[in-house]
Amino acid sequence: MSSKSTFSNATAKSYAMALYELCQESAELSKVEEEIKEFSKFLNESLELKEVMISPAVTKESKKQIVSQIANQNNFSVIFKNFLNFIAEKNRLFFLEKIIESFLNLISKSKGELKALLTSSKKLSIEEQKKIQMDLSKDFNSDLKINYKHDPELIAGLIVQVGSIMVDTSLKSKLKKLEKNMVEA
Repeated sequence: MSSKSTFSNATAKSYAMALYELCQESAELSKVEEEIKEFSKFLNESLELKEVMISPAVTKESKKQIVSQIANQNNFSVIFKNFLNFIAEKNRLFFLEKIIESFLNLISKSKGELKALLTSSKKLSIEEQKKIQMDLSKDFNSDLKINYKHDPELIAGLIVQVGSIMVDTSLKSKLKKLEKNMVEA
């Protein structure tokens, strides 16, 4: 890992921790959690917004106006509005995705949740994702939060990763193993 990446992760974690502590002090943790998820969804759906956030060509003032407008339109809490404005003022919006990820990780840890990454070759319905989540929660005897990703390159099957445990049942992986065995033979 490069020192630049380590610096950005540490910086994002610091901002996330500051927001987390502010929310705890004001008893608005769950409200800000929902707002940050909503904002994250908005960020992920809008490529233009993402580009504006990281672009050095867009002025700090323009970024602040855009962030304020989004916060006001969505009736975000005062804490979250002030936080977004502070990040924009400090010209740190390019860290925002990492800050959001770090903040949500802090909340998950405080709730005792485990995180899992689920990747499938076919698009899974919400019901299928919930079924897998329930099954994994039973297996791990803990609440489990699933981040789902669709990857058609897997050809068939699933990849589930919970912490350091990974189960790969994808056809792509099996074909790679077969290819490796054939080359070694």
